[in-house]
Amino acid sequence: MKREVIRVEPLSSYLAKWNAPISAVTRANNMVFVSGFPPFDPVAGEVVAAPIERQTEIVLEQMKLCLETAGTRLENVMKCNIYCSSAEHFATVNAIYAGYFPVDPPARIFVCVPEWMGPFDIEIDCVAAV
Repeated sequence: MKREVIRVEPLSSYLAKWNAPISAVTRANNMVFVSGFPPFDPVAGEVVAAPIERQTEIVLEQMKLCLETAGTRLENVMKCNIYCSSAEHFATVNAIYAGYFPVDPPARIFVCVPEWMGPFDIEIDCVAAV
């Protein structure tokens, strides 16, 4: 099985700026693996320090961009992993997430993490079929 690395702009450039040893997306055997990202400002490329609602929207839009660049879409997501700084954000994140997966949502986990290396509260990664 050959793994293909897919660049997703502007996210791949943001990662390179941070010298992060990570690919935005990899694909193999009709499966797509999307890395989790902090909520990057789509214009400036810096992490957005915003309310959890806005952070969640940005992260899900970034995930959607990654999927579409890799030749798939949200409807083909099999599993999401949500990493969040507080269980207090659970209901808010769920409400926004439901808007992106309104019918037959994928398998999912919500994990609370103690802290991040920046001023953000959420990352979401996923695995999708092509």
